[in-house]
Amino acid sequence: MSGILQAVTDREFDRAVEKSPVPVLVEFWKPGCGHCRALMAELERGREEAGERLLILTMNVEENHLIPAELEIASLPALALYQNGAFRRYIGGLGTWDEIAKQVGLEPDRYPDQREGG
Repeated sequence: MSGILQAVTDREFDRAVEKSPVPVLVEFWKPGCGHCRALMAELERGREEAGERLLILTMNVEENHLIPAELEIASLPALALYQNGAFRRYIGGLGTWDEIAKQVGLEPDRYPDQREGG
């Protein structure tokens, strides 16, 4: 489903992150969080641009408590980057997909065929 991000639960989290052959970016969010919705819209845009170079997941912290507690998520939205199954770092601040892509190592000019005309 184009434009829809994949949700992950506490139960599925380790398996989804560990089995991924590409880096994984996880947005921790909750319903009613305006900034979370804005960031999710940027990530939906980015999912199409990144293609199979990055797996983008979302976790609702109101329904899942274990992983956010392990990561000590204190404010929302929060973006966490995983590589080779291990936590690497938080991606700071709210921003555009282009800013997020730079922070995770997906420079926009690395997929110019998808950037033309838009």
